[in-house]
Amino acid sequence: MKSIVCEAPGQLRMVHGPIPVAAEGEVLMRVRRIGVCGTDMHIFRGTQPFLSYPRVMGHELSGEVVTAPPGSELAPGDQVYAMPYLSCGSCVACRKGKTNCCSRIQVLGVHRDGGMAEYLTVPAQFLFKTDGISLDDAAMLEFLAIGAHAVRRGSVEAGQRVLVVGAGPIGVAVALFASLKGANVAVLDSRADRLAFCKDALGVEHVVAVGEGDKAALQELSGGDFFDVVFDATGNIKAMERGLEFVAHGGAYVLVSIVPDRISFADPEFHKRETTLLGSRNATADDFREVLAAMKAGLVPTRLMNTHRATLDDFIDVLPQWMEPSAGVIKAIVEV
Repeated sequence: MKSIVCEAPGQLRMVHGPIPVAAEGEVLMRVRRIGVCGTDMHIFRGTQPFLSYPRVMGHELSGEVVTAPPGSELAPGDQVYAMPYLSCGSCVACRKGKTNCCSRIQVLGVHRDGGMAEYLTVPAQFLFKTDGISLDDAAMLEFLAIGAHAVRRGSVEAGQRVLVVGAGPIGVAVALFASLKGANVAVLDSRADRLAFCKDALGVEHVVAVGEGDKAALQELSGGDFFDVVFDATGNIKAMERGLEFVAHGGAYVLVSIVPDRISFADPEFHKRETTLLGSRNATADDFREVLAAMKAGLVPTRLMNTHRATLDDFIDVLPQWMEPSAGVIKAIVEV
């Protein structure tokens, strides 16, 4: 089978090898669609903090069951999506139902080889039937589930003022699910094309470009109080540190993005707001189900989100192009 290995930052190579053999309790999956996300681009750049090289990327996956273990709810031919966060089920986090931050987590395409390949073996409990949605849409469940999880972490409620900083795919997902909760959403980003997407595709009423006067504009939009919940989805240290300035007194700051470094805030600014500071990592099966239900209800503009696509054979050539801001990528999908 074909697979694409990132051997070191900036180095991708197509390799050929045998089709993997499913171990006890595993499904052999024929990969059909792979969503490309910021994590994959961080791996290519060498800025993903949880990864060692070489690595087969790819964790936004949909495909078909080839073989399934006895007693599984899956059968050959079933169309499935992967929940790529392989949790242990027994650690302190898993015992609390927080499988998304399992202390021994193995994320496909990060901690272990992922699905940028024709076939992949996955423990059966981490594959779910697509329930009638397309393979394209199923490959977009994962990044949307991260947004849905972040909104749940922030306890967003109808009528709250919410700011999403960073309008890449994860920020788009956060803005979408905050809007579905009935929040009044604003988005801050440096790219006009992404702000236009939020406005036109998601119906976000307030978009603000990063630059001189952006803080004053956000203050005016929020009636002078700033925002009940602020989400950072930038992956940029300076932006993450600055985002605290936009949190209302008594508000919450949710860090969805991650950087391989320390971040810091002015303690007086943090304390005077009695800020609730939250990290949001990955997603749970419930978050995936929430996104699946929203897709089936026609609430997710997946066709507009899927702005780029390529084949597995073309991926090595197109990935550097997709990483350029001028490409205007929201969500790219690789077809196998």
